[in-house]
Amino acid sequence: MEAENKLAKLTFEAALAKLESTVESMESGQVPLAELVAKFEEGNKLLKQCEARLKDAEMKIEQLKKQKDGVAFAPFDPERGS
Repeated sequence: MEAENKLAKLTFEAALAKLESTVESMESGQVPLAELVAKFEEGNKLLKQCEARLKDAEMKIEQLKKQKDGVAFAPFDPERGS
């Protein structure tokens, strides 16, 4: 649970860098199977975190574009999403 909290606090850039590093180490072929599985699980969590951050940013941009066009919506709430 603590590891998931740490992932949730990462910025998009930090999560992406960690994901890239994880993928590189997995692709090296030097990782034992048990560690490979753990890295895959971590990478999957990082990927979901990055996707969520991108989706939140996309929603915010859409709201800003609509406000610019004269259509006002409620304030952005990232917790409200999927």
